[in-house]
Amino acid sequence: MIVEEVVPEGIAAQLGVEPGDRLKSINDESVRDILDYRFLTCAEKISVLLKKESGEEWLLNIEKDYEEDLGICFKQEGLGRIKRCQNNCIFCFLAQMPKGMRKTLYFNDDDYRLSFLHGNFITLTNLRKRDLERIVKLRLTPLYISVHTTNAALRNKMLNNPRSGKIMEQLAFLAQGGIMMQTQAVVCPGINDGLELQKTIKALYNLWPAVYSLAVVPVGLTRYREGLFPLQGFTREEARDVLVLVEESQKWCLKQGGYPFVFAGDEFYLAAGHEFPGALRYGGFPQTENGVGLARIFMDEWAKTSKKLPEELPDQVRATIITGVAGQKLLIPVIDRLNRVKKLKVNLRVIENRFFGERVTVAGLLTPDDVYGILKDMELGDVVVIPSVMLKKDEPVFLDGSRVGDLAGKLKANVAVADGPRGIVEAILSGKKRNYEKRISCLSRL
Repeated sequence: MIVEEVVPEGIAAQLGVEPGDRLKSINDESVRDILDYRFLTCAEKISVLLKKESGEEWLLNIEKDYEEDLGICFKQEGLGRIKRCQNNCIFCFLAQMPKGMRKTLYFNDDDYRLSFLHGNFITLTNLRKRDLERIVKLRLTPLYISVHTTNAALRNKMLNNPRSGKIMEQLAFLAQGGIMMQTQAVVCPGINDGLELQKTIKALYNLWPAVYSLAVVPVGLTRYREGLFPLQGFTREEARDVLVLVEESQKWCLKQGGYPFVFAGDEFYLAAGHEFPGALRYGGFPQTENGVGLARIFMDEWAKTSKKLPEELPDQVRATIITGVAGQKLLIPVIDRLNRVKKLKVNLRVIENRFFGERVTVAGLLTPDDVYGILKDMELGDVVVIPSVMLKKDEPVFLDGSRVGDLAGKLKANVAVADGPRGIVEAILSGKKRNYEKRISCLSRL
């Protein structure tokens, strides 16, 4: 591991550690990555072996507080080479990606370290016994695991990987080692739904609470599927069947252990035309990043936010709010209520996904061109409010790498990014003053 940066006045800086130094071992144990580094530097007394760029080796004997950081940052986040996915899943979204997106979107990782550090879902298919043992030793919990099915033969088929059938054995090992796991099943009609899904739910629940939750999400299909495994999206009736199974399973799990355990993605409720469950049925919302419960969080936050709206604005304000097809149901009552505020006029523009195809309905997969194609000839008012899910989590860039200011320039309009109901209201009420790339911050995300 090569030192990239040393925190000024930190322990490492005081001992003469410099960028370019190579960390060789801690307490005579080799350091493979940032996880080993964190694990081995927790002690109060440590011995660090460094190799300077000159070739000279330094042995640093350090006394510090327990878990006190040395103040070192490493190149490539201290991870080195990232494990790539070795599967060829029949539903893989990356296989349906056209050219022209951010380069990082085409890298399909399957690295247990990223699962622990960033919540990335992994399949466990590229792990050996020593990897599983390391996960337990270093207490890498929680992990996020794509299961899809617990039927070994079916999982081999769905992932196109003969090593994928060991999933229950692997999960049991991690559970016994004290690792908590959040799991998901990408459900494909006629393949791993129905009876197969029911078996998967029960098999995973047998490992509860180590396997803490299961998110059931529908397969995502773009228009770029030529030559790929033939898959269809869920019809309304098929989506309803999934919800019935999930809701019956929740009741069974609640009776068994007092926790609902299995949760359906928001897209299933929209596809089926069903109302979203109350907050209690989401068990603390363990899988919002998987699109589970975001609608309920939005609705509950809007119920509180709407009560604080003013009766009238001091000046006339006009705004445009955009969403994907799936978000229309949630935003119609929001627009209706906002338009009851005097001197405020808000229009909702539902953007169909022309880039990925009409079967992709979530706002998070809209591109700037999708938005511009609809809004370019419209009167947009003082501000255009876009949902934060259109942007990269840690950087204000769209799927194609462009920025909010680029879209604002093309539209010749003020564009604000909102994270939820409060963010929407703040963006609208201060729309005339907001800069193009000013991100609205609030407690919850849209």
